[in-house]
Amino acid sequence: MHPEPEPITRWVASRNGMALWLNATALAVDGRGLVILGAPGTGKSTLAIAMMALGAVLISDDGVWLQSGSAPAMLERPEQARDLIEARGIGLIRSGPTLAQAPLTLAVDLDRAETARLPLRHTIALGDSRVPLIHAAGEHGLAPALLLMMRQGRAEP
Repeated sequence: MHPEPEPITRWVASRNGMALWLNATALAVDGRGLVILGAPGTGKSTLAIAMMALGAVLISDDGVWLQSGSAPAMLERPEQARDLIEARGIGLIRSGPTLAQAPLTLAVDLDRAETARLPLRHTIALGDSRVPLIHAAGEHGLAPALLLMMRQGRAEP
């Protein structure tokens, strides 16, 4: 059993045609995009830094465009974005290489916790497409698992 997909509009801060602005942090793992969603202070940049230390590449911190008019939807780095990421308690640090865009293949929601050990498969609806969604509020040590999932996939139940 799978829960109903959640509409992407839950996280959209503004629109520009088919482009949706998300107050989120976006990364790429082997060319595939991951978006980290959540309220300010939930740890989006902290999770991104942990994943970058393991090989992920920054698309954008603190805001990303989602081009929803194509399949797959594309995460796009804003033109004004710099190669910086915020490290709480340290300040802005250089991210190293960045990527201009990547197809969205996974979303992580840091506002909601997952209570089940082997959870239902949550998804986000992008038109007719579905993107896996992980509820991860309060999860520590999530970066290696997400990186492995992005590279190797998730087993079917």
